[in-house]
Amino acid sequence: MSDLAAQAFGPPVTVALTGASGAQYGLRLIEALVAAEREVWVMISKAAHLVIATETDVDLPARPERLAEALAQRSGARPGQIRCFGREEWMAPVASGSGAPSSMVICPCSTGTLSAVATGASNNLIERAADVALKERRQLVMVLRETPLSAIHLEHMLNLTRLGAVMLPAAPGFYHQPATIDDLVDFIVARILNQLGIEHRLMPRWGEP
Repeated sequence: MSDLAAQAFGPPVTVALTGASGAQYGLRLIEALVAAEREVWVMISKAAHLVIATETDVDLPARPERLAEALAQRSGARPGQIRCFGREEWMAPVASGSGAPSSMVICPCSTGTLSAVATGASNNLIERAADVALKERRQLVMVLRETPLSAIHLEHMLNLTRLGAVMLPAAPGFYHQPATIDDLVDFIVARILNQLGIEHRLMPRWGEP
């Protein structure tokens, strides 16, 4: 992508989908970021591909180039707005602190990914990107989708919170009187966008008409 094309979008946001239930949250987040004119860097784990196939009717290819095309078509992204990286694409900008800075959201975040990030495992690009976000003091939002939570999960969440990550469980509220599943999904995506400081119209903020 040319420098001119990159300047056409807002600062990049990295979105990683892992193998927890709740693929709809991650897919909707990508759509919302595209609508907000942000460049979106996407990573989808092998387990997440299985979850997407199970929970949705969305058919996404595994190869990064084809995946970027499919996501762009689905979200209405402009050319170059979505970039996708493979699980071992170590030359991707998210793999190093000297790469371009980016906020990162893991959505949904499995407890396996939570554990790997909390212990600095960095066995794949998603884990490494999260490790980079932590060490560079960049924004990292982790959208956990698991219940009940064990002491192991809670300890990992506490440790990561102390390191600066934001734990944002996929626990939608009901005070906005949701009428559809999409309304529940948008509730969580709106909370993520609030954390990122990105304006949206998915739902009104508390106290607004």
